[in-house]
Amino acid sequence: MSRSGALDDNEIQTEMNKMVAFISQEAREKAREIQVKADEEFAIEKAKIVRQESLAIDSQYEKKKKQAEVGWKISQSTAINNSRIKVLRSRNDHLESIFDDANKQVKDLSEGDRYKQGIENLILEVLLKLLSPNITITHRPKDKELIEKSSKTALKKYKDISGRETKIEFEDKLSNDSSGGIIGSSLKGKIKVDNTLEERLKILEQKMLPELRHDLFGVNENRKFYTVSFTQSPLSKLTWRLLREQY
Repeated sequence: MSRSGALDDNEIQTEMNKMVAFISQEAREKAREIQVKADEEFAIEKAKIVRQESLAIDSQYEKKKKQAEVGWKISQSTAINNSRIKVLRSRNDHLESIFDDANKQVKDLSEGDRYKQGIENLILEVLLKLLSPNITITHRPKDKELIEKSSKTALKKYKDISGRETKIEFEDKLSNDSSGGIIGSSLKGKIKVDNTLEERLKILEQKMLPELRHDLFGVNENRKFYTVSFTQSPLSKLTWRLLREQY
């Protein structure tokens, strides 16, 4: 049955309560929707920030890791180089001690009979290198008699080999404290051949270094070619033997 006319106060209050309840329900649902959407947006933004910060931390970590690796490699390379330098210095000191001992033995050699046998070859070598009609031979004062005697024999051999003749003058200007040998010169000293035992030893040192290093320290893995040749004169062979006996 329908009703017409105005509503009384109770009915009006009831209708208002219904409207208020409806509005409140709509508001709560809308609030829940807003809260859910806000939570979703917060989670997305949070994940985005976390990812960005994580990438930044990873990038910083990789950078510091690379810096640490570079620093470690530099330290390792420096340590290896320092070790190599110490090894090379030690090897060089050992080689120098060998040459020092050899030099002492060469001085002893210059006082023995083998020196008398070798001096003639030194003079002959000077003659054949200079091929001059006038040659000056410089020697130790104490070798004067030996030099003059050996020169006569060397001149004969020189003539047989070259078919030439030469005149020798003598100067006793080498120190008696030296290892001996001679210096030959021509053209008033413009051309010289240093055949002193000190100079011959220096030449042999340079030529012998590769073989000495091989004998003392083993094969050098970084070395690909070996071009070692030695003077084959009797005196050079003798000096070479003395050097090799040092170790």
